[in-house]
Amino acid sequence: MVVATGEGYTTIRDSTERVLAYTREQLHSGKFPKEPARVWLVFLAEGALRSRLTAVYENRGESVAERTQRHRYYDVVPVPVLGSLEERLVVEWSADPVNWVKRGVAAATFPVLEIADPTTEAFPGFDHVLLSYGDLQSMVTETRYAGWRTALQAVRGIYLIADETEGQCYVGKADGERGVLGRWEAYARDGHGGNTALRDALALDPAQPSRYTFSLLRVFGSNTPQAQIDAAEKHYKDALMTRRFGLNRN
Repeated sequence: MVVATGEGYTTIRDSTERVLAYTREQLHSGKFPKEPARVWLVFLAEGALRSRLTAVYENRGESVAERTQRHRYYDVVPVPVLGSLEERLVVEWSADPVNWVKRGVAAATFPVLEIADPTTEAFPGFDHVLLSYGDLQSMVTETRYAGWRTALQAVRGIYLIADETEGQCYVGKADGERGVLGRWEAYARDGHGGNTALRDALALDPAQPSRYTFSLLRVFGSNTPQAQIDAAEKHYKDALMTRRFGLNRN
């Protein structure tokens, strides 16, 4: 399902929280379907019929406890679907912009007006790497992150995956030929990287990876002895107690 917001609401663009809050609140009466689709693509109007993709949400159903006489509220969460196109994809809305909710089969016919070139993302240094799952997927593929990929491929290291809702963490090591980049590419592809606990979480909830953040605890040069990397991994697992309270299984 595709949703557009009118020009009068473009001031919400500067806050992802306000976009979500505005989208999840819908009138009982009106054009919004009583049983909306699971995936919502949200566009913001930019004038005439131009509309820019600003968010993609998974609809988990109505929050009945919040219902009022005028409004329904939906439990919607951001998902990384089309994440690389957010704020870049511009389409021409249909000639009846008053109909601001479209089903996917109808919206699929909208002409694409623009896929904007992304701006270059400067690598912040290893100590400041902090990526959401959507940003991780962008980092491993998009031109604007070329500097990141060069830096992360050059080092091996110990990394942390944190669940921003539950607070559980996973400590892992990247010691392959492509360094940290090669290891993180696996997570970007499938959401679990072969890790048992993360794979189990994904099986229970396909949106689980969207709640992960990725950071680096320590980096090593390509000639660092394997024993030193293994010892560092064990140290961080012990220090952060990720085997006892987190997502490590060994």
